[in-house]
Formats: sequence, C-alpha cells, structure tokens
Amino acid sequence: MTPDTTQGLPEINMAPNELYREEVFTDLKIGTIRVLTPVTETGDADASRDIIYSGQTQIMTPAGALPINFDIDANNIGEAAAKFGEAARVGIEQTMKELEEMRRNAASSIVVPGDVGGMGGMGGMGGPGGMMGGGKIQMP
Repeated sequence: MTPDTTQGLPEINMAPNELYREEVFTDLKIGTIRVLTPVTETGDADASRDIIYSGQTQIMTPAGALPINFDIDANNIGEAAAKFGEAARVGIEQTMKELEEMRRNAASSIVVPGDVGGMGGMGGMGGPGGMMGGGKIQMP
C-alpha cells in the first residue's frame, strides 16, 4: 500500500512475541471453550506464558441471542469444562450490569437542537415533521 491509501488509519501489526494457538472445544449443547496456547515465533509451545481458557455461551433476549464471553480460571480443559457454568453465570451477571448501565446512560441523554448524532440530519428523520430518537429529551 502507498501512504496515500492508509492516510488516517492506525498502523496494524501483530506482535510476534505474543502469539497464541487457538483450539475450540464444545459439548454441542451449552457453549464453547477456547483454549489459547502461547506459542513462539516458530509456532512451538511457549511454556513461559500461561494457557488462557475462555468460554462463550449465549442467552436469549427480546432482541435475539446475546453472546456472552468470559474467562475461565483453570489448569486444563477438564477443569475449564467443570468451571464453565459458574464462570458463565458471572459473565452473564456482568453483561447484564453493563447493559443496564448503557440503558441508564441512554435514558438520561439530552438532545440539543443542532447537536450532531443520532438520526438528526440524516435523511430527514430528525428534522421538522420527522421522528426523534426514542427516550431522549429535546430542549427547545
């Protein structure tokens, strides 16, 4: 690429000393466990860094399936599977708290005329006679 085509974009580089090999395990019912094994630049296992166990499941919401990702403190895949349920519960609780905080922040937003953002100024949705974003207060 020439410098002109990447103007304003961040530099994107992988760190060769921080690579992991990924394996995915599932019970085909409740979720998956990702095992991230640290490797050297040549792809050999790197015993100087810890293996990471990461779980994923999903919960159903009125808006559809919501993926939940969480770390599992374990020493092997069997232990990670045994601890999956408790780690998932903690991950779900944390996600619900974050969603509630986002909902509170959105509900307390104040829209000021001329403020750029939301739907205003985009295709007439926020202009006179258009619809304003739900749950926001508009100041005259």
